[in-house]
Amino acid sequence: MVDIPETGNTFAKNATLKSTYVFENFGLDCFADDSGLEVDALNNEPGIYSARYSGVKNDTVNLEFLLKKMDGLTNRKARFKTVISLLKNGENYFFEGIIEGTIRTAPSGTNGFGYDPIFVPNGYDVTFAEMEMSEKNKISHRALAMQKLIAFLKK
Repeated sequence: MVDIPETGNTFAKNATLKSTYVFENFGLDCFADDSGLEVDALNNEPGIYSARYSGVKNDTVNLEFLLKKMDGLTNRKARFKTVISLLKNGENYFFEGIIEGTIRTAPSGTNGFGYDPIFVPNGYDVTFAEMEMSEKNKISHRALAMQKLIAFLKK
Protein backbone atom coordinates (compact mmCIF):
# COMPACT_ATOMS: atom_id res chain seq x y z
CA MET A 1 0.00 0.00 0.00
CA VAL A 2 1.26 3.46 -0.90
CA ASP A 3 1.03 6.31 1.60
CA ILE A 4 0.22 9.24 -0.69
CA PRO A 5 1.68 12.48 0.75
CA GLU A 6 -0.99 14.97 1.80
CA THR A 7 0.85 18.19 0.98
CA GLY A 8 -2.17 20.32 0.07
CA ASN A 9 -3.39 23.20 2.21
CA THR A 10 -7.09 22.26 2.02
CA PHE A 11 -9.15 19.08 2.31
CA ALA A 12 -10.04 19.41 -1.39
CA LYS A 13 -6.40 19.64 -2.46
CA ASN A 14 -5.40 16.61 -0.39
CA ALA A 15 -8.32 14.58 -1.74
CA THR A 16 -7.32 15.59 -5.27
CA LEU A 17 -3.72 14.53 -4.68
CA LYS A 18 -4.98 11.06 -3.80
CA SER A 19 -7.43 10.65 -6.68
CA THR A 20 -4.88 12.04 -9.14
CA TYR A 21 -2.23 9.61 -7.90
CA VAL A 22 -4.49 6.65 -8.62
CA PHE A 23 -5.46 8.01 -12.03
CA GLU A 24 -1.88 8.76 -13.07
CA ASN A 25 -0.47 5.45 -11.80
CA PHE A 26 -3.27 3.05 -12.70
CA GLY A 27 -5.28 4.88 -15.37
CA LEU A 28 -8.51 4.47 -13.44
CA ASP A 29 -11.22 6.97 -12.61
CA CYS A 30 -11.60 7.01 -8.85
CA PHE A 31 -12.60 8.98 -5.81
CA ALA A 32 -10.65 9.81 -2.67
CA ASP A 33 -11.37 11.85 0.40
CA ASP A 34 -9.69 13.95 3.01
CA SER A 35 -11.30 14.59 6.36
CA GLY A 36 -10.64 16.27 9.64
CA LEU A 37 -11.87 18.12 12.67
CA GLU A 38 -12.18 21.90 12.79
CA VAL A 39 -12.51 23.64 16.17
CA ASP A 40 -13.78 27.23 16.18
CA ALA A 41 -11.80 28.37 19.23
CA LEU A 42 -8.56 27.08 17.66
CA ASN A 43 -8.99 28.93 14.34
CA ASN A 44 -10.30 25.71 12.74
CA GLU A 45 -7.34 23.61 13.88
CA PRO A 46 -6.50 20.80 13.63
CA GLY A 47 -8.10 20.84 10.15
CA ILE A 48 -5.98 19.15 7.49
CA TYR A 49 -3.47 18.22 10.19
CA SER A 50 -6.02 16.22 12.24
CA ALA A 51 -4.22 12.87 11.86
CA ARG A 52 -0.88 14.35 12.97
CA TYR A 53 -1.91 17.38 15.02
CA SER A 54 0.53 16.70 17.85
CA GLY A 55 3.34 16.01 15.40
CA VAL A 56 2.84 12.25 15.41
CA LYS A 57 0.26 9.99 13.77
CA ASN A 58 -1.35 8.64 16.95
CA ASP A 59 -5.06 9.05 17.73
CA THR A 60 -4.69 9.07 21.52
CA VAL A 61 -1.79 11.53 21.53
CA ASN A 62 -3.58 13.85 19.10
CA LEU A 63 -6.82 13.77 21.12
CA GLU A 64 -4.96 14.58 24.34
CA PHE A 65 -3.01 17.35 22.59
CA LEU A 66 -6.27 18.91 21.37
CA LEU A 67 -7.88 18.72 24.82
CA LYS A 68 -4.82 20.37 26.39
CA LYS A 69 -4.99 23.23 23.85
CA MET A 70 -8.69 23.67 24.65
CA ASP A 71 -8.25 23.61 28.42
CA GLY A 72 -10.22 26.51 29.87
CA LEU A 73 -11.86 27.51 26.58
CA THR A 74 -15.63 27.95 26.73
CA ASN A 75 -16.29 27.94 22.99
CA ARG A 76 -16.46 24.20 22.27
CA LYS A 77 -18.04 24.45 18.78
CA ALA A 78 -16.49 22.19 16.17
CA ARG A 79 -17.23 20.28 13.03
CA PHE A 80 -16.03 17.23 11.18
CA LYS A 81 -15.53 17.88 7.47
CA THR A 82 -14.96 15.54 4.54
CA VAL A 83 -14.24 16.49 0.95
CA ILE A 84 -14.39 13.80 -1.72
CA SER A 85 -12.57 14.30 -5.01
CA LEU A 86 -14.04 12.28 -7.88
CA LEU A 87 -11.81 12.11 -10.92
CA LYS A 88 -14.05 10.94 -13.76
CA ASN A 89 -13.35 11.20 -17.49
CA GLY A 90 -10.59 13.72 -16.85
CA GLU A 91 -12.79 16.05 -14.76
CA ASN A 92 -12.62 16.58 -11.02
CA TYR A 93 -15.83 16.85 -9.00
CA PHE A 94 -16.06 17.64 -5.29
CA PHE A 95 -18.55 16.55 -2.64
CA GLU A 96 -18.47 17.97 0.88
CA GLY A 97 -19.96 16.64 4.08
CA ILE A 98 -20.01 18.57 7.35
CA ILE A 99 -21.45 17.69 10.74
CA GLU A 100 -21.50 20.37 13.40
CA GLY A 101 -21.09 19.63 17.08
CA THR A 102 -19.15 20.36 20.25
CA ILE A 103 -16.01 19.10 21.93
CA ARG A 104 -16.26 17.45 25.36
CA THR A 105 -13.65 18.12 28.04
CA ALA A 106 -12.87 14.42 28.41
CA PRO A 107 -13.18 11.37 26.17
CA SER A 108 -16.03 8.88 26.47
CA GLY A 109 -16.96 5.83 24.43
CA THR A 110 -14.98 3.09 22.72
CA ASN A 111 -16.38 3.01 19.17
CA GLY A 112 -14.88 4.87 16.26
CA PHE A 113 -11.41 6.38 16.10
CA GLY A 114 -9.54 9.67 16.19
CA TYR A 115 -11.49 12.44 17.86
CA ASP A 116 -14.75 10.44 18.04
CA PRO A 117 -14.55 10.10 21.88
CA ILE A 118 -14.76 13.89 22.36
CA PHE A 119 -17.07 14.96 19.52
CA VAL A 120 -20.80 15.30 20.23
CA PRO A 121 -22.84 16.01 17.08
CA ASN A 122 -25.53 18.68 17.38
CA GLY A 123 -28.86 17.19 18.41
CA TYR A 124 -27.22 14.33 20.35
CA ASP A 125 -26.00 13.95 23.91
CA VAL A 126 -23.43 11.23 23.18
CA THR A 127 -20.09 11.28 21.40
CA PHE A 128 -19.48 9.54 18.09
CA ALA A 129 -17.54 6.94 20.11
CA GLU A 130 -20.61 6.23 22.25
CA MET A 131 -22.88 5.71 19.24
CA GLU A 132 -23.50 2.46 17.47
CA MET A 133 -21.48 2.49 14.26
CA SER A 134 -24.69 2.08 12.25
CA GLU A 135 -26.03 5.34 13.74
CA LYS A 136 -22.77 7.25 13.26
CA ASN A 137 -22.53 6.02 9.68
CA LYS A 138 -25.93 7.59 8.90
CA ILE A 139 -25.04 11.10 10.09
CA SER A 140 -21.27 11.45 9.81
CA HIS A 141 -19.44 13.90 7.58
CA ARG A 142 -18.25 11.01 5.41
CA ALA A 143 -21.79 9.67 5.09
CA LEU A 144 -23.08 13.09 4.02
CA ALA A 145 -20.33 13.48 1.41
CA MET A 146 -20.89 9.93 0.14
CA GLN A 147 -24.63 10.56 -0.22
CA LYS A 148 -23.83 13.51 -2.49
CA LEU A 149 -21.34 11.43 -4.50
CA ILE A 150 -23.85 8.59 -4.93
CA ALA A 151 -26.59 11.01 -6.03
CA PHE A 152 -24.20 12.49 -8.61
CA LEU A 153 -23.23 9.05 -9.94
CA LYS A 154 -26.89 8.04 -10.30
CA LYS A 155 -27.53 10.96 -12.67
